[in-house]
Amino acid sequence: MSNPCPTPHNSAMPGDFAPTVLMPGDPLRAQFIAENYLASPRLVNNVRGVQGYTGTYKGVPVSVMASGMGMPSIGIYSYELYNFYGVENILRVGSAGALSEKLQIRDIILGQGACTNSAWASQYGCRGTFAPIADFGLLRLAASLAEERGLRYQVGNLLSSDPFYDDDAGSNDAWRKLGVLGVEMEAAALYMNAARAGKKALAICTVSDHILTGEVTSAQERQTSFRQMMELALDTAVRL
Repeated sequence: MSNPCPTPHNSAMPGDFAPTVLMPGDPLRAQFIAENYLASPRLVNNVRGVQGYTGTYKGVPVSVMASGMGMPSIGIYSYELYNFYGVENILRVGSAGALSEKLQIRDIILGQGACTNSAWASQYGCRGTFAPIADFGLLRLAASLAEERGLRYQVGNLLSSDPFYDDDAGSNDAWRKLGVLGVEMEAAALYMNAARAGKKALAICTVSDHILTGEVTSAQERQTSFRQMMELALDTAVRL
């Protein structure tokens, strides 16, 4: 029997996702957002436990689905959402390690660009280095809302890193010297998938740990307590 679903990684049917999807890395954060913010959330995907929900927020259809960890994982799910499910906007709602003295734990980084040590862009055959950037409209809207709310935030470059455990203990130093604000593992692939599909993306990340000071948050805090980021992304979604 043929599989009626558009992809091998997603059990949702066409039309199950809203035009805008929030993508946390953690499936349990996706569940938390759906259960605490969306009206009448409906589970539309749970293949491999990668939970995806669709409901409404302030009367506007919004979806939330986990991306998993790393560029290969978000690369699969964002590609499928853009190219098989008609999704127009993806807002990554994730965590990042701060590389800047300007940032404190729980501050928000709006990823204007995403540097990377990944070879993701090599698939496109560009004769140079592609610069993955956010959609300016999404970035401008999110920054305006953050300003209105009086949130502590910075706009700038993220580093999307392939390794989490890097054999070079000083690997972040060069990026920090170039003004990169924080390190995470997904935004560059998301931005490149959006560019290739002609769609829109923005990474909104909460500082979960500080590389310079050694401060950290717990797994439970990362899952349920980054509400300023969640609410900023949701309010951005309903104004598109």
